Amino acid sequence: MVPLLKALLQFPALIMTPPLSGTIALFVFSHSALADWPQFRGPTGQGVSAARNVPSKWGLREGVTWKRKLPGKGWSSPVIGENKVIMTVAREVGEEVILGVVAVDAQSGEIVWNRDLFIPGAAEAKKRHSKNGLASATPYLEAGVVYAHFGHMGSAALKLTTGEVIWKQEVKYQPVHGTGSSPVVVDGLMVFNADGASDPVIVALDRRKGEVIWKTPRSQKVKKTFSFGTPLVLEIDGRTQVISQASGKVAAYDPRDGREIWMVRYGEGYSVVPRPVFANGLLYVTTGFDRASLLAIRPQGAKGDVTDTHVVFKETRYIPKTPSFVESGGYLYLVDDTGSLTCRDAESGKMKWREKIPGNFSSSPVLIGNKLYLATEDGVAYVAEISPKGGKIVFELEMEERIFASPAIMDGALFLRSEEHLWKIGR
Repeated sequence: MVPLLKALLQFPALIMTPPLSGTIALFVFSHSALADWPQFRGPTGQGVSAARNVPSKWGLREGVTWKRKLPGKGWSSPVIGENKVIMTVAREVGEEVILGVVAVDAQSGEIVWNRDLFIPGAAEAKKRHSKNGLASATPYLEAGVVYAHFGHMGSAALKLTTGEVIWKQEVKYQPVHGTGSSPVVVDGLMVFNADGASDPVIVALDRRKGEVIWKTPRSQKVKKTFSFGTPLVLEIDGRTQVISQASGKVAAYDPRDGREIWMVRYGEGYSVVPRPVFANGLLYVTTGFDRASLLAIRPQGAKGDVTDTHVVFKETRYIPKTPSFVESGGYLYLVDDTGSLTCRDAESGKMKWREKIPGNFSSSPVLIGNKLYLATEDGVAYVAEISPKGGKIVFELEMEERIFASPAIMDGALFLRSEEHLWKIGR
């Protein structure tokens, strides 16, 4: 109980408040909760950090502890555990592309290990959008193991200490624009979305051996089946559920057998990227291209198709198609792909204010206290102070390389991944 209590004290947002206590909670009470930044969007997967003494201003040299050139490119976000920063990378060697994982010492910036995993065929490597890379899915850290995912090109588990490969597995499907969905680990399974050009599914592998345990087809019929969502694990009504978005719907799955528990349809929304957010007893999801909407869903008591009964509100203005968003104090803060930063009441969806930030955004923001950390595709880093009353930019810096990865945080330090480098800002 001591490690669990430590995790709860470090991340007080994990503790639900009445009247929902004991009925719905983020499912983070595991070894992953003890890492600094174990998954896409941090300890809770929600892009909110309780870290202390994180710098809110720096220069290209001033305030930079180190800047490390990486052995390959990729848009996966850094994860942090056991004093190591972990990322997936892709590098070209002649006409070959090699996919792997690199571990960087969080204190010194030195590369601890660099492990090659997969060599995709030329046709596989070309099947991606011009803004996408070949190493875009963020790893997941659980109990000393790195779970790395490259979509249709393969998945692997490695020892965090040494990079030794535990298993490798390939679940083939036909991608559209490449891959981007990050995995989660729950109940002994590594779970990921495989929403490609046809026959989209959600897949679970045995986390110890990599064997396929279940593969559940998406039941909805849509014109464009490809999406890039990352699942979110919740405990709802005392039951663990994997919340997974796809083209046309969001659904909850039972991790034991992959059975669909409930679903909400949203028409022809496709290429869904932002990760769901859970707060205030509500699940918030966006619906992808062509016109994004924001839905608030009450998952408590949901069973079957609850589109007509459990959607609390729907909003359609200034909704992101790519960046994920954050919640704090009963308000949602979203930045859309074109830089519109908005604040919405989390209960009603009503917009409180909007500010324009220059640039286009794919990276997801991170919130620390009242400071929102953001980065544009062109590599401009911003810090904005936000509250329900308004938002303003308090820091801006051109980082000189493109940024699509999201920040990672630990006490005293901010980690930013640009196109070719990893930056540690702080101590």
